[in-house]
Amino acid sequence: MITTERPRGTLWSADHRTTTVASLLVVTLIAFENMGVATAMPTMVAALGGQALYSWPFTAFLVASVVATVLSGRVCDRRGPALALVTGPAIFLGGLFLCGSAANMPMLLAGRVLQGLGSGVVLVAVSLLIALVYTDRERPAMYAANAAAWVLPAVVGPSVAGVVTESVGWRWVFFGLTPLALLGLVMLVPIARRLGGPEPGQRQRRAGVTAAVAAAIGVAALTWAAQHPSPSALGYGLAGLVALAFSARRLLPAGTLLARAGLPTVVASRALLGGAYAGMEAYLPLTMARVHGYSPALAGLPLTVAALGWSAASWLQGRYPDWSREVLLRIGFGLVAGSMVVFAFVAEPWCPGWVAFVGSVVGGAGMGTAYPSISLLLLRFSPVAERGFNTSAMQVSDWVASALTVGFGGVLLGLLASAERPSAAVFVLAVCLTGLALAGAGITRRWPTRG
Repeated sequence: MITTERPRGTLWSADHRTTTVASLLVVTLIAFENMGVATAMPTMVAALGGQALYSWPFTAFLVASVVATVLSGRVCDRRGPALALVTGPAIFLGGLFLCGSAANMPMLLAGRVLQGLGSGVVLVAVSLLIALVYTDRERPAMYAANAAAWVLPAVVGPSVAGVVTESVGWRWVFFGLTPLALLGLVMLVPIARRLGGPEPGQRQRRAGVTAAVAAAIGVAALTWAAQHPSPSALGYGLAGLVALAFSARRLLPAGTLLARAGLPTVVASRALLGGAYAGMEAYLPLTMARVHGYSPALAGLPLTVAALGWSAASWLQGRYPDWSREVLLRIGFGLVAGSMVVFAFVAEPWCPGWVAFVGSVVGGAGMGTAYPSISLLLLRFSPVAERGFNTSAMQVSDWVASALTVGFGGVLLGLLASAERPSAAVFVLAVCLTGLALAGAGITRRWPTRG
């Protein structure tokens, strides 16, 4: 029987404590990396002479994550999440070292690929770890704790990354995270040893590795073709689009592209929400630095405010596990749409820079409301034997949409503006991202009876 009493202390009970700490440490590592890299990106790209490739460190990370996410989901469905929990942080650690020692843009991009691979592997594994260890009523509290793990990186991450970049160099934005990655790896090893595999005889749906590679190549080809227009680019750009269409049928639940009611709507919602927010997150520090004259130490502060809003909203939903997740998802989309409208105004030099902080806290609150709801709905609609596939599908939709919106921003920079004067491009991008969020709010108005 379901009770209305809120779960208290369940995350820190004797049987959950180690898993909770290790999971939150992984989230904290990814949060520090996310905040630090976004803040330091204008400086590191300029130092390596890669201004024309500004969006590619983000795109390389996301494209690699597509492949890793599918592989992780497949391995987790077949063998359980133990192997992925260990290999993911190890690969991510290698990416930190390569990025920190990069002498040119190709080395930086290679390091970002490794970071994307490690992140994709471990995020799927942690999602399945939560599904295995915590009950449906405990999961909102765990998702709230995950959001809270962003608070410290959000508060100190952008500022520390800016100070580190200005004082000792951008390379230490990567090198400084290696102890945290090593600690996370050490803590996850004993947890992985205790986990078993899936029950024998369960029917499993597995995404094809070929489809994952095709999706990654498709995203990269489309982005490169759009940023380097030519007759040949038109050919491989169309080929990339075909590859994406082919892979979507294998990597996503049937009906996702049409947002069919049920699980497809959940996965499509994650794509629209993640794509909209990633586009803003990638170009807001650039806007604050180049349009409003903020220093590297201050340009990432709106991301800090966004993360705080995310954590606060996630904490609130975690205290009320019986709230309708469908309604919360719709509210989240509305808040994100509002923040994108503010982002469009901030792109203009006549708009005060402080307005970005208002939009950021609203957008963060929308993400903190919607993301836990998506994760809970995904598990409710997923058969146990297909949780790995569906979790990877959700992550893939997020990565692909994010890569496309970030890449689209890079296209707009090349066509309408530049990394030094980005206002026109960022304004158009913000309008398009607002449309994505409004579309998400629209598709969440229909849900089937869960069976």
